[in-house]
Amino acid sequence: MTATVEILAGLNRRLTLNVNQAAIEAEVSKRLSQVARTVRMDGFRPGKAPKNLVAARYSGEIRNEVFGDALQQEFSAAIQANNLHVAGYPQFAPAEGGGFNATFEVFPEVKLGDLAQIKVTRPQVDATDADVERTLDVLRKQRVQFQAVECEAREGDRVHVDYLGQIDGVPFPGGEAKDFPVVLGEGRTLKEFEGSLTGMKTDESKSFDVTFPDDYFAKELAGKTANFNVMVKSVHEAKLPEVDAAFAKSLGVADGDVARLRDEIRTNLAREAKRRVQAKIKEQVLNGLLETSPIDVPSNLVSMECRALMEKAVADLKTRGMKEADIKLSETVFEPQAKRRVSLGLLMDAIVIEQKIVAGEEQVRALVDEFAQSYEDPSEVVGWYYQDGERLKEAKALVLEENIVNWLLERAQVSDEPTTLEALMGNA
Repeated sequence: MTATVEILAGLNRRLTLNVNQAAIEAEVSKRLSQVARTVRMDGFRPGKAPKNLVAARYSGEIRNEVFGDALQQEFSAAIQANNLHVAGYPQFAPAEGGGFNATFEVFPEVKLGDLAQIKVTRPQVDATDADVERTLDVLRKQRVQFQAVECEAREGDRVHVDYLGQIDGVPFPGGEAKDFPVVLGEGRTLKEFEGSLTGMKTDESKSFDVTFPDDYFAKELAGKTANFNVMVKSVHEAKLPEVDAAFAKSLGVADGDVARLRDEIRTNLAREAKRRVQAKIKEQVLNGLLETSPIDVPSNLVSMECRALMEKAVADLKTRGMKEADIKLSETVFEPQAKRRVSLGLLMDAIVIEQKIVAGEEQVRALVDEFAQSYEDPSEVVGWYYQDGERLKEAKALVLEENIVNWLLERAQVSDEPTTLEALMGNA
């Protein structure tokens, strides 16, 4: 076989492979002879079937196998001879005038742009006393207890109601419930519905209208007005736990030391703030890398990444209880994310090779130790990572990525920006 290379649009290439038919037939004949020595056919002893019968049954399969092997061998030899780095898999098709075409994509030539043009804003934040108290309030609300009261329902109270909803006098699916709990102000039901319950007392009944939003998830109700008949079964007032020794113990502080609880909260907040800051910096750095160093991306690799992302999304939805038949996803939904991931992968691989960046063992252990600190028994978590090569591989990949980001950060324009922990967490 001989091969010629044709440069097509973008990263596409085409090899024309000319088949030596005589060599193919010689190999087919050789393999048929090997098969004939051992093949079992009805009416003949093993290895004694006439060669013409063996050929009639097996020659097509063997010829396809030989031809496929020859094409693949010639393709491999041709790409090596021409120093081609194939991305994905080739497509073979008959060529005009004989022979076969192998069409494929190659990896792009990666050239880093002016990294000094990357601009990064680095958040500067500390965990304050106010942040600690705000977190304590959240923890208290998570442990709220409700006590029945004989007074008008107000915001924060939990109201149990029986209700029947009708549109034009006809009940609609999902419009009826018994002893249904609603925490006023929580926003889990329509605002008009919650607002109409405010001020009601136990055993009080009321009728009111509620208009469903135009973008309501139940399309058959969107934009329509329903009349609700509601009876309040009970009103419960929220009672938050005091920040005392019992509360501290419920959160894992064995001796109930409230000061220690606050210190642990501050430490956890600082750890989370560090993680958020690193994530924001990383996002800006990688966006800057993509902007300053645009590259062509092999469509084969993007398609493979789309498929992987979709399979992961489907698996995640199935673990959440969805049936596979109800999951309607298309690979095209994941194309922008896939293209970004492939582009970054190619750019970062080039940086690793050019700059000889590695993930140091001490760095990997430090990262694993950091992961472990948020668990009750850190040593158990460290052992869990180091007893499985795949888990440790993931930690090494994170360290390598962090080292690449830090290398880029040294070349970028970085400005510090003071902020609050609440704003950093997205709560401001």
